[in-house]
Formats: sequence, C-alpha cells, structure tokens
Amino acid sequence: MNKVENRDLLRMLFTLFYSVFFIFLLLGVTSHGSSYGNHGSQKLSTFSFFSRFLRKSISHIDNGNLESSSPGRISTINHAAAVSGIGVNWGSQSSHHMPPETIVRMLRENGIQKVKLFDADYDTLRALGKSGIEVMVGIPNDMLATFASSSKAADKWVDKNVSHHLTTNNVNIRYVAVGNEPFLTTYNGTFLRTTYPALRNIQQALIKAGHSNQVKVTVPQNADVYLSSTSLPSGGDFRADIHDFVGQIVKLLSDNNAPFMINVYPFLSLYTDPSFPVDYAFFDGNATPLNDGGMNYYNMFDANHDTLVWALQKNGFGNLPIIVGEIGWPTDGDRNANVEYAQRFNQGFMAHISGGKGTPMRPGPINAYLFSLMDEDDKSIDPGNFERHWGICRYDGQPKYRLNLGTTNVGSLIPARGIIYLEQKWCIMKPNAKLDGSDVVPSVSYACARADCTCLGYQTSCGNLDSQGNISYAFNSYYQKNNQLDDACKFSGLGTTTRADPSTESCKFNIMIKAYYGNAGRLPSYVLRTLTLVASVSIFLLTNL
Repeated sequence: MNKVENRDLLRMLFTLFYSVFFIFLLLGVTSHGSSYGNHGSQKLSTFSFFSRFLRKSISHIDNGNLESSSPGRISTINHAAAVSGIGVNWGSQSSHHMPPETIVRMLRENGIQKVKLFDADYDTLRALGKSGIEVMVGIPNDMLATFASSSKAADKWVDKNVSHHLTTNNVNIRYVAVGNEPFLTTYNGTFLRTTYPALRNIQQALIKAGHSNQVKVTVPQNADVYLSSTSLPSGGDFRADIHDFVGQIVKLLSDNNAPFMINVYPFLSLYTDPSFPVDYAFFDGNATPLNDGGMNYYNMFDANHDTLVWALQKNGFGNLPIIVGEIGWPTDGDRNANVEYAQRFNQGFMAHISGGKGTPMRPGPINAYLFSLMDEDDKSIDPGNFERHWGICRYDGQPKYRLNLGTTNVGSLIPARGIIYLEQKWCIMKPNAKLDGSDVVPSVSYACARADCTCLGYQTSCGNLDSQGNISYAFNSYYQKNNQLDDACKFSGLGTTTRADPSTESCKFNIMIKAYYGNAGRLPSYVLRTLTLVASVSIFLLTNL
C-alpha cells in the first residue's frame, strides 16, 4: 500500500475503534440514566433559590397581642394520607458519587424509610429495590413542556420509570414529583403554563398503568407561592399572579387524594435579614411568640406551615394533605451556616415532630424530608456559598454531627461503610513560592472556579487560614476533584504534593473518594487499558504518517 492508502486504512480503523469505544460508554450511561434526558437533579438551577432570598416568611415578630378572625383547626382525619415519618432528599449534583448500593445500605442502617429523588436514575432506583424504602421519583422542570404537550410521552415515562421499577425491581415508589419549584418568581413564568398539563398527563398515565392508588403525584413548591397580607398565618393566600395556576393544581391533587408539597427554609430568612430574630428560626421555645387569634407561634416553621394551611382553607381545600418536601440547615459557606446551628435546627425539628403534635392549625403527624442526605460539590453557588453544604453527612457519607432521628437504638447517625478514598496525599502551595507572584491570583481563581472554595470566607470553617493556607486549600480542592492527577497540581510551578495532612483543627483539607460512574465504571480494567492503548497508538500513527 502507498502512504495515502495506509492513512485511509488507519483512519477507518481509528473511526471503528472510537465507534466501539463510545458504544461501551453509551451502554454504561444509558443503563443508569433515566429516559427522556432525566439524568440529573434540576432542583438548583442558577435561579432556584433567589426568590427564597427575597421572601421574608413572617420575618418580623409583632410582640403585641394582634387579633384576627378566630381560626378553625383542621381535622386530622381527612389528611391521613400524608403518612408521618422522616425522610431525606438524595441529590445527585456531586463530582464524585458513591455507589447507590452503599447509600441505600446507609439509609437502611439509619432506619430512614423515605427518600426523595430529583430524577429517576436507573441505578439509584434499582439499588432501592426490595429495600422497603418509600421512594419519590422526580421529573425536572425542563421535561415539563414535553409531558404537557404529549400524553404519549407521559405514558412512556411512567412505563419506564415507574411501572418497570415497581414490577421488575420491586421499588416501593409512592410519589412522582412533577417539576421542582416551577412557580419561583425568578423563573419569570417559564413553567406556569406547562406544569399543570404535565401534572395532568402524568396522573392520567398512572391511572392507565393501574398505579394511581399506590403512586401519587405532587408538585414541590417553594414557600413563595403563598404569602400573608397581615404578617400572620391567618392572612395567608396564594400569590395573586399565580393564584389560578395553583388552584388548578390543588384541585387535581384533591381529586386524586394526593398531597401538596412545600419546601420551608428558616435559614434563608436569617441569611437575608440581619434583623431576623435568631431564636425564631429554631425550636427551643425561647422566641417571643407570634399571637394569631389566640394561637401562639414560637417558631418560623409552624407559622410558615400554617400560612399555607390558611391559603388552602380559603380556597376550599382545608383538608388537603401537606408534605414538607425540604427542610434543613447548611453547615458551611456563611457565618450562620455552621455545625452548631445545623445540629440545633435539625435535632430541634426532629423533637418538634416526634410526638405527632403538629402545628396549631394542623394537629397530627408531619410528613417531612430533611434536606439533605449529603453535601453536593457541583451545585450552583449563585444563591450563596452555603448551597454545597446542606447535608447531614459529608460528601463521603460520614455524619457531620450527632443527630438522633429516633429510628435506631444508637442515638446518632450511622456512617456509610466501605468507602474507598484516593491516596492520602494533598496538593499545596510550595513553601518557597512567592505570595505576590504574578501567577498566584490567576491560579487560585482558576482552581476555585472549577472546584470548591466555599469553605473559604468570613466566619466559615476555613476562614482563619493565612494566605498560603487559602491558596493551598484552593489548589487541593482542584487536585482532589480531578482525581489527584499530577497535572492538576502544577499551577505554573506553584503547587506541590505532600503526604502530610495540611488540615487544621477547624478546616478539613479533603481527600476525594473513588467516584462511581454507573455501569460504565464497571468495565473490566483490562478493557479500559486496552482501549487506552489502542487510542494512543492510533493517534501516534495518524500524526506521523
């Protein structure tokens, strides 16, 4: 053969190799990704939390004895569908995932019987099979238009992501969350006209499939869908601009014995309003109570929750079940986001709901999901640096603080077992490197933009580091996120690796865990080595002909 023929043959072989290679990858990806592009949590887009910041849910307490029309308590009989108990949100916006089986084992060992997902990832749902754990699967907002316009698409989604797992994998699916906070003011109405049609078509698909008695639909809403005209719970009603849209949803939920889901975050009121009374965010009973027609509210959660109860009651749905889809407290990234406050809030919340007392307007058990199970280092930080630190556990499944869920005899969280970490080595700034060098600022900016520096800042866990410590923290974060690759610690000659842990008493320099990549990650190592070798040889030959 001549040189041109050789090149053509090699190009053909090169193309064939990459076709086979990508088939391997696609087999891994599609086997654990849910259908219709539902591959990741859409809970936190760039805008998801902004309206929470603007919302001040009962943020100013009036110490006077304010009166309102005498409120009526809601009977607990008709909302028995909202089963009591504590669940957790299991998010997926992390750079290094743990195997789903490891997380499911941790859930079971901690006696957690309910989990809320933001998608319908196949591997995650399969791991939950036969666990007995009650599951809520999610439909991201970017899929609402598809289901709103096509009942067939809704039928197919239910078949692949509900029916299949119920019958084949024995997953205890109890809810489908259609969208995630779709009526946020910051979405500027993007999902207003697609949420209800999508909800309706998914509901009809569940009926067609014969699952509507077991699997209920809902729409997780941010607490900004309602407000109080009087700063008292009794003044609650749905926002005027979305009143009719919410009304459609509420009626469908009521007609199908399905719950209204709301996300409540007292932390965000404290974050956005320096004058917010701190004690009112917690459950210690130390806050000056808010009096509403003879009902006293000692914490923001009860007041916020009952504002919704009043809104439902005013619109003719006073007995509609309510689920608290998200509630929690972050541990880092802000001066009020710390382990002490998080432990105080979450343990206080558990004590508050454990007796089944409920709220002044809704006596009885409260059905809630803590947010969240673990930290997620790939979440957007546009809302604030705290966004990546909502977990009751670290990224590696290790508890951050003592938390008694009342579900085990241990009295604290049981950590994930069998976690495989990368090597015990860190990337730091060279001790002899100049702090005022021209490459320092660009290198730190590059590392923080692509990794996680949210623990650096005023009154955060790593806020007391010196300049070299800050730089080293940024370098190490990038190094670990990139699986300790040698090139990830160069930084124009400023970085070097060390076996000596640079962590301080308050600041942890993490070592990342070995990432789980689904079925693609389970390809035999000899196959991966062979593919890599063939690729290298092909590239060499192509470039040297």
